[in-house]
Amino acid sequence: MRTRTIAVIMTTAVGLGLLTGGFVLPGRSAPAGPSPTTGTGTPSSASKPAHGPVTDGNLLAADVFRKAGVSKPVHVRDRVGDGRYANAACAGEKTLGQTLGGPGAHFRGFVTTEDTDTDDPTLAVRSEDQVAREVAGDAGTPALARNFAQRLLLEEVPCQTEPAGRWVYGPTRTVDVAPGVTANWMGSYDGDLNTTGTAPRGKEPCGGIAVLRSGSHYGILEVDACLDTAAMTRIVRAALTRL
Repeated sequence: MRTRTIAVIMTTAVGLGLLTGGFVLPGRSAPAGPSPTTGTGTPSSASKPAHGPVTDGNLLAADVFRKAGVSKPVHVRDRVGDGRYANAACAGEKTLGQTLGGPGAHFRGFVTTEDTDTDDPTLAVRSEDQVAREVAGDAGTPALARNFAQRLLLEEVPCQTEPAGRWVYGPTRTVDVAPGVTANWMGSYDGDLNTTGTAPRGKEPCGGIAVLRSGSHYGILEVDACLDTAAMTRIVRAALTRL
């Protein structure tokens, strides 16, 4: 994880969310250029909202990153349980259980090395060897999955505003596959592109983070590989379709 300033916001919103199961998300910024909402402009009728336990088949496969341009062999590492997920220091670096208070989830790491953390094999020892990391679970009901997804997204919102010179997330974008099958993602921008405290306009991201929801399933995907808007949209759509 990159070193970040811990930002604490929306405490009241989180509290209300725990009581009511809902949030009002911040308004999304309009993306530059053509909308990346679905990649085709229309929702897919082939994907239906998921329900039941999450299995390995609900997570991404390594070949999706090869198709996105990752040249090195990508290894998949799995585990089930709790642990730190894709939230950066600006979001508090909590575990999934600390954020959601729910049961464990499936963790899947995509790495270009055999050298992984002894305590968490989904994490490469060297950050440059980490391609992506996905976490997914079953909330039990679509309503609770929606609540979880909103809370996970709100955890990342502080990272959209950072002092100039620090890396920052860009505006929130949406990918809709079908009713109840949706994702929000933010691109990541290096600190040398952050001159105003927010992501630069008209510049391509270098990877990013996505929050996914399909029926009663929820997930979060962090892409460390330097992928642009088009590639990120395809990856997020692929993850959402499998979820």
